[in-house]
Amino acid sequence: MPFRLQRLGILMEADSRNAQEAGGVLNPGGARGPDGQFYLFPRLVAAGNFSRIGIARVRFNDDGDPTRVERLGIALEPEAEYELRPDGGGCEDPRITFVDEFDRYVMSYTAFGPTGPRIALAISKDLFHWKRLGLATFRECDGMECEVDDFTTIDNKDAVLFPAAIRGPTGENDFAIIHRPLFPGTDADETARDAQPRTVDVSKESIWISYTPSEPADQNQRCLCDFRSHHRLAFPVANWEHLKIGGGTPPFLTKHGWVVFYHGVCECEPRQTKFDMPRLRYSAGVLVLAEKRPHFIRYRANSPVLEPELPEEMSGAVANVVFPTAVDRRVDLGEPDRLDVYYGMADSRIGVARTYVPEELPVEAHEQDQPFAKL
Repeated sequence: MPFRLQRLGILMEADSRNAQEAGGVLNPGGARGPDGQFYLFPRLVAAGNFSRIGIARVRFNDDGDPTRVERLGIALEPEAEYELRPDGGGCEDPRITFVDEFDRYVMSYTAFGPTGPRIALAISKDLFHWKRLGLATFRECDGMECEVDDFTTIDNKDAVLFPAAIRGPTGENDFAIIHRPLFPGTDADETARDAQPRTVDVSKESIWISYTPSEPADQNQRCLCDFRSHHRLAFPVANWEHLKIGGGTPPFLTKHGWVVFYHGVCECEPRQTKFDMPRLRYSAGVLVLAEKRPHFIRYRANSPVLEPELPEEMSGAVANVVFPTAVDRRVDLGEPDRLDVYYGMADSRIGVARTYVPEELPVEAHEQDQPFAKL
């Protein structure tokens, strides 16, 4: 199957001697630095679910395979008001994109503050020194019928930026972000408890793509936080993702279009009684978006490209999870079609797997425009 991931191994586990990692290391961002080295930005979870974003240099063997990391400290410590709360919180699940127009790295991450999880952005020239841009805002709902006027007051996570300005809905060059607003009633734990067959609400259970004009952002990088146009990108269509889908790795451009690895959630097994807590399963899928019009899906695999199978993926802080968050295109080896994908394992560890950009994309049947009515 195209983009099927083959595991290379476990790359990073929590250091029991480090209190900052007591709850696990997981869901890293990743990028090649100005020095050509590949750096990971793992979420480090301390006691009380307090999260920081670390930085580590990936080390490779003679064959070019990633085998271990060298810890380098903290990239982002919770400091802003929107990152702090009495019962935990912090900076979570970063994604890193090098934005050509800025000649800068942009980090999108989850700020878990007083109002819940929100998307925040930070910017850096060297990956070691980061300046916060603030919380992302999303104006209006572009005609959506929902209980709120915009996305800004809704929990939101899994945001990934495109690395360059692209054609937006108006035909102008825009910066774009993929994100997953968590409307009330659409959390996987909630929908899994519903014993009745459910209808997918495509307005509220989808991955969205939002745009901001590139010209103001060129003049003021803080404008990158102000998204003004929103379009539904994808909603659950297959059984392995029927409870929820969400973003994964930042988009990268191939000859087929923009490739994005994402995650989907389903139940592991039926509950014996209505009082049992659902056991969820997180798997990885892949989307290929049209280069010129990225809100159109060119290809979507019917089956997961990676599923929880290893003991380290099936047991941890959250069981049965593989969660892709970073891609390294191996241009350092002269193989731009060779992809190393870094992913969270059961919210406790970090693994790495490999795949290749296929020569051709097959045609796969899926109901992108008509969600299944019942599951």
